[in-house]
Amino acid sequence: MSGAGPEARVQEFLQRQGLMQPAEAAVLTPLTGGVSSDLWRVDLPGRTLCVKGALARLKVAQEWLAPISRNRVEYQWLQLAGAVAPKQIPQVLAYDGEAGLFAMQFLPPEDYPVWKDELLAGKVDPAAAYAVGDLVGRLHRASTKLQWAADTFATDDNFNALRIEPYFRVTARANPDLDDRIDWLAAVTTGTHLAVVHGDVSPKNILLGPHGPVLLDAECGWFGDPAFDVAFCLNHLLLKAIVLPDHIEQLHRSAQQLLDGYIQHVDWESTADLRGRVAALLPLLALARVDGASPAEYLSPPQRAQVRDLARSLMSRPIGTIDSIVSDWMMAAATDGLTPVSTAHISTAHISTAHAKEQTQ
Repeated sequence: MSGAGPEARVQEFLQRQGLMQPAEAAVLTPLTGGVSSDLWRVDLPGRTLCVKGALARLKVAQEWLAPISRNRVEYQWLQLAGAVAPKQIPQVLAYDGEAGLFAMQFLPPEDYPVWKDELLAGKVDPAAAYAVGDLVGRLHRASTKLQWAADTFATDDNFNALRIEPYFRVTARANPDLDDRIDWLAAVTTGTHLAVVHGDVSPKNILLGPHGPVLLDAECGWFGDPAFDVAFCLNHLLLKAIVLPDHIEQLHRSAQQLLDGYIQHVDWESTADLRGRVAALLPLLALARVDGASPAEYLSPPQRAQVRDLARSLMSRPIGTIDSIVSDWMMAAATDGLTPVSTAHISTAHISTAHAKEQTQ
């Protein structure tokens, strides 16, 4: 089987798992949208399903390598999350760890539109953002109660390859004057182990289904800092404000609603501590989507420059509250920019002091 092409491997996998009979004809359609895996829609007589397999080299311009063991990580995350929110997580149909493939239910796009597509079409619904925050909060809280979760998702190497290196380190190399601050953020993030983190809570991985949002693509699953998931998703709402200036009010409200939906579930640490880490991460994650290894493809060159200026300006300041960062960003997006501030005087000690101050608010 090692020499078989991707489609042949998928069909052999489906036959081994009893999901396809040898006499049946399968139509495999590659699905687009992600950079880290091959994903196929598989049409069989009377039924449709999906098959996913991780790639060793991600489909981005810069070289980005990652362990294919993340296919197992995603399978385990789907099992955990599916037990908590079965109507909001795709059902796993089969898994083959040796082949690095799993099959899951197909969710038809006419019933499960992608949140990213809805947002970029100007359909900004704060209630959807609240529901996303509520789902992520429920999943995080449930994972903190599971004694086995820390060992099962001790995937620090995987998270480092998929998030710390491409989002933190690559961005730091493009912004050497912010290196101390980014190093500090990386240390705080990798040193915090509290809940099972999804790692890619992005609108492109969220379907708006009849029973609420459905969360996909958990290859980055990791027992770590839940603040990362919250900041990662909030950041996408900030980015959308750059391309949707006529919807800034709704996007601002969506960011508030997402946080409200999430924060009600936080019982594993003080909400002030979590809010402080989210606020610290937000500007970096924005900057990473223009200077990191995975730039947001929908931003035009002028919009990328605007994001860079806004993010760098916010990173040059002492860490504020989430509300102040989101408000400043939305106002700046509406008026096309923040006043640039030199970062030369910002030290790690200064950042840490500001972070501690935020945590007491």
